[in-house]
Amino acid sequence: MDGSDGIRDLMRGIGAAARAAAADLAFAPASQKDAALLAAADAIAASRDAILAANAADMAAARAKGLSGAMLDRLFLDAARIAGMVEGLRAIAWQPDPVGAVIAEWHRPSGLHIRRVRTPIGVIGVIFESRPNVTADAGALCLKAGNAAILRAGSESLGSSRAIHAGLVAGLKAAGLPEAAIQLVPTTDRAAVGEMLTMSGLIDVIVPRGGKGLVARVQAEARVPVFAHLEGIVHVYVDRAADLAKARAVILNAKTRRTGICGAAECLLIDRAFFEAEGAPFIADLVAAGVEVRGDDALLALPGVVPAAEDDWGREFLDMIIAAKLVDGVDGAIAHIRRYGSQHTDAILTEDDAAADRFFQRLDSAILIRNASTQFADGGEFGMGAEIGIATGKLHARGPVGAEQLTSFKYLVEGDGTIRP
Repeated sequence: MDGSDGIRDLMRGIGAAARAAAADLAFAPASQKDAALLAAADAIAASRDAILAANAADMAAARAKGLSGAMLDRLFLDAARIAGMVEGLRAIAWQPDPVGAVIAEWHRPSGLHIRRVRTPIGVIGVIFESRPNVTADAGALCLKAGNAAILRAGSESLGSSRAIHAGLVAGLKAAGLPEAAIQLVPTTDRAAVGEMLTMSGLIDVIVPRGGKGLVARVQAEARVPVFAHLEGIVHVYVDRAADLAKARAVILNAKTRRTGICGAAECLLIDRAFFEAEGAPFIADLVAAGVEVRGDDALLALPGVVPAAEDDWGREFLDMIIAAKLVDGVDGAIAHIRRYGSQHTDAILTEDDAAADRFFQRLDSAILIRNASTQFADGGEFGMGAEIGIATGKLHARGPVGAEQLTSFKYLVEGDGTIRP
């Protein structure tokens, strides 16, 4: 696409088509939307080889560009990950339709009957970088909630995203829904992102999925509302009342299962009293697994621990690296997380109900976890089928954003010739 005028015309055309499609989707019956999702799942399953070939080309280009291991992991698709996408689409189809659901209803002494019901937001713009599965997840969730989607993939994942998007379009066509319900921006020109951020009247909300630079740009330039997805500066706190066997299993999984996802643990906080009584064998587990542990205080005496720098606290490594620190009890952990956390996901390992309650009450992260891996910070694991992101803001949506979170609401008020005195 040549020139800023060309990009503007392209994006405005996409936005107008999405707005028209959203008007149809708002009234589409659940059966039709679900049929589209199930047909899309079948189409993606049938085109697995084409998706893998497109992904192999994306991976080769990404390696040539020198992308990090974490970014390559996010980009990579194999048969199992494609099967996960397919199952996610089916799981979304099988969920109840959020549109029209009654959130609350009540009678007033005036004789009015009032209902608050869920309604689609309209057009959702999703800007993402290296995770091609976002194409399927975001498109499906927007459709389920009666929204049109405009998806802008990063240059490194565009080939894979195109192959996945073709399956979504096949599903829409099979169900008789407008193809413009889920559109993939056909250019990697960064000006397209700039246009999306200013398309008020055509796009109702923007969801950024990517690194700190992308999210910062979106928040700085957007003229439409944003569901912020900030860094996953995820903490795991080992309380003095932690069960050692549970702690060892959870910490290793939270850090090493997949280091490149936003739910991966980035900082390990250990109650000094626990350390003095039990030591920290989970540190040895991490080192043995190939994790670089950057610690301070008495932790530096442990084999394999290297000194932590000040900027290691509050850092999203997305790699086989973790910061580790001794703290004085649950209040010390809370103080550290308040200072360095990103209000994404934080976990406490403890058998003490009072300590867990204090941790849950006094922290305001979108997700707080007790005695389980932070890698469960995922919409699929929450029973949503998939997620469009983990929202860390405090307005409208927080935590995993599924179909229900992609709705707004309206009030339906009924009377019987009722007048106000």
